[in-house]
Amino acid sequence: MTESRFERGSRILETIDGEGGQAVVDSLQDIAPELGRWIVEFAFGDVYASDGLDAKQRELVTLGSLVTQGGAEPQLKVHIAAALHVGLTQAEIVQAILQTVPYVGFPRVINAVNVARGVFQDHA
Repeated sequence: MTESRFERGSRILETIDGEGGQAVVDSLQDIAPELGRWIVEFAFGDVYASDGLDAKQRELVTLGSLVTQGGAEPQLKVHIAAALHVGLTQAEIVQAILQTVPYVGFPRVINAVNVARGVFQDHA
């Protein structure tokens, strides 16, 4: 029997995010359970499961995307923790955030660095 998108997504979510990703999905159950299912099936079951990038590379791209969006600090917190979980160092994460400053500006990068500080303290 082949693995469903949801099963594959759940497995990859656990591998990438540990408990943090499932906590996000669980937090949606009382108001928008389909959104949680979409996160598992599409983001992790399809996108994260695709070939071409390893987990570290995917998290670097994700961090850059979240920093440039601004206003995504809760998601950034989850993905900084995920980046640590897949083996990126604190220095690599900070450098990835700093790399975005010429394109997105100082306010968003300062916000992201402050989120990173909190995550690093939580994981010390």
